[in-house]
Amino acid sequence: MNFDFTEEQNMLRETVRGFVDKEIVPYIREWDRSGGFPREIFDKLRELGLMGVCIPEKYGGSGMDYNSLAIVCEELERGDTAFRTAVSVHTGLNSLTLLQWGTEEQKQKYLVPQAKGEKIGAFGLTEPAAGSDVASIQTTAKKEGEYYILNGQKTWISLCDIADHFIVFAYTDKTKKYHGMSAFIVERTWEGFSSKAIKGKLGIRSGNTGELFFENMKIPKENLLGEEGEGFKIAMSALDNGRFTVAAGAVGQIMACLEASVKYCHERETFGEPIGKHQLVQQMIANMEAGLQMSRLLVYKAGELKNQGKRNTRETSLAKWQACDFANKAADDAVQIHGAYGYSDEYPVERFLRNSKAPVIYEGTREIHTIMQAGYVLGYRKDKPLNKMLPAWEGNNELNIK
Repeated sequence: MNFDFTEEQNMLRETVRGFVDKEIVPYIREWDRSGGFPREIFDKLRELGLMGVCIPEKYGGSGMDYNSLAIVCEELERGDTAFRTAVSVHTGLNSLTLLQWGTEEQKQKYLVPQAKGEKIGAFGLTEPAAGSDVASIQTTAKKEGEYYILNGQKTWISLCDIADHFIVFAYTDKTKKYHGMSAFIVERTWEGFSSKAIKGKLGIRSGNTGELFFENMKIPKENLLGEEGEGFKIAMSALDNGRFTVAAGAVGQIMACLEASVKYCHERETFGEPIGKHQLVQQMIANMEAGLQMSRLLVYKAGELKNQGKRNTRETSLAKWQACDFANKAADDAVQIHGAYGYSDEYPVERFLRNSKAPVIYEGTREIHTIMQAGYVLGYRKDKPLNKMLPAWEGNNELNIK
């Protein structure tokens, strides 16, 4: 095992960190207050080649490894969760799913412009009555000649008002339950599509999140992703990639909490000395550091399995569960360290705390991941081979962890 990052990865981290410090950190408090998503951020991410960082060059991406995607997500979430979420959805949930399951024609039409950052991709699985219980979705797609007719609704969809393309899941045969679900590539401009943002969120306020509506939308049959009945498998494999990016983002949030808290520890004095001298404050700082290091190891282990083209559902689940829990606790401790000032947006830690709750819920709640991990250990759960795997990274397969 090699626990060092490559020179290319270190340069990538420096680039993204510089971008965040210049383009996000100075403005995020106002964006968070107003609840507005600055669409131009995507243009700047495109210029840096970050919209398809781990997509092969032949499909318009930068051709870097999957752990490079983790680095991007870490550093973006250090600025704010909204921007990591955008990359998670665009790259992790949509583009990597197209890379894994799409036909060559679908990759050329949809993946290439997304990897170049010319188009934005999103993911439509969750519904008002279907979250963890995916089989309860109500959206349907009925085959009629050369088209599928899509009807239904999705909710809590990131980039709902911004994305150009969506991967949407619907029943083509409800009598078959999990085996009757299919996946489709949908374009915003098609007749029958509409979206609506959700207001009043606890956190990630500068992120665009909302609902999608499909009313007798005609989907060309060539936009079926995979085969009919493969939708559930496609959704679960997509979540492996999404959860990986969420876990990496949680590492970035712990970094942000730690940086803000250490800075405040050196600035604030009580009882005649810096608060960093107080042992219970030190305990919170130490717990943040422990959470950071453990979470990072779990994330980059999962990333290396992706680099090798191996199944990583178990490892990614553990990384997502633990990293998000550590981030939530780190944000809570960061507010505590800041005392009354932590309750005001004069300091960023109250935003960290608000933002840290959603990742504990989405892409598998902590309860779902707890059950998954117990199932693996007890032998109740085994990952079956997929007929299409996420392609291994085309570069070398060194273990790039630090």
